[in-house]
Amino acid sequence: MWKVLLCLLVAFVADSGVFSLKEGECEVCVSVLNRFKETLSKGDASSPPAIEKGFRKFCKDLKLKENRFCYYLGGTEDAATGILGEMSKPLSWGMPVLKVCEKLEKKDRQICELRYDKQIDLKNVNLKKLKVRDLKKILNDWDEICDGCLEKADFIKRIEELKPKYMREGL
Repeated sequence: MWKVLLCLLVAFVADSGVFSLKEGECEVCVSVLNRFKETLSKGDASSPPAIEKGFRKFCKDLKLKENRFCYYLGGTEDAATGILGEMSKPLSWGMPVLKVCEKLEKKDRQICELRYDKQIDLKNVNLKKLKVRDLKKILNDWDEICDGCLEKADFIKRIEELKPKYMREGL
């Protein structure tokens, strides 16, 4: 009796999509592969070697998180390993990008741990509600430093001092 119930439970959990990606997960993978897929010609889209060659070329201009994604797949020249075949074969079969990213996540969990940095709207944000990490990121994005900043209030004060200089450029 218990074995039957256990089998039914396993079948239900496996069928319910518990192991599938949720909205917002694997965002870098989905974004990069969607843009890459749009660049493929009809002939190249069905050939794994052509997809791999095209992906290496596509990765040359990518920066930050997207470049890191290419590195994990083996699409950059400095990549130590490569799982491009795990990406190119399913794409050549016409598998949806979300499913390809699920397969890639099973091979290397780091692929889906990549996230885009959230953009902070300085015009509408309350700096006191941000984390110190976010305040440091704002200063880093501006290539500014905060000498002697130890507390959150120090970082907020420095950002408020620099805000007119950098906010004017955005207009």
